[in-house]
Amino acid sequence: MDIIITSMVAEKAVVIFSRSTCCLCHSIKLLIRNFGANPTVYELDELTNGQQIERELIQIGCKPSVPAVFIGQKFIGGSNSIMSLHVRNELVPLLMNARAIWI
Repeated sequence: MDIIITSMVAEKAVVIFSRSTCCLCHSIKLLIRNFGANPTVYELDELTNGQQIERELIQIGCKPSVPAVFIGQKFIGGSNSIMSLHVRNELVPLLMNARAIWI
């Protein structure tokens, strides 16, 4: 993983790379927040280096580039991956293991 992304996700339980105008991004942020997590959110369209970060996300396999979700400093995936984990009841344990939520 690139140094910029690595430093942005370091020591944070949940990080979401997003765009402020993306409805899927909004849905994923809402889902994770509804479990009680407080993700760090980077809106790429509001960051001066947002295009560079977006290129790096694509290089690590995030297609489309947003939303890109990291839990416990590990790249989990985009909206499909997060929704699949949720449907299989695997998202909450992942958030708990990363100490993003306590239930």
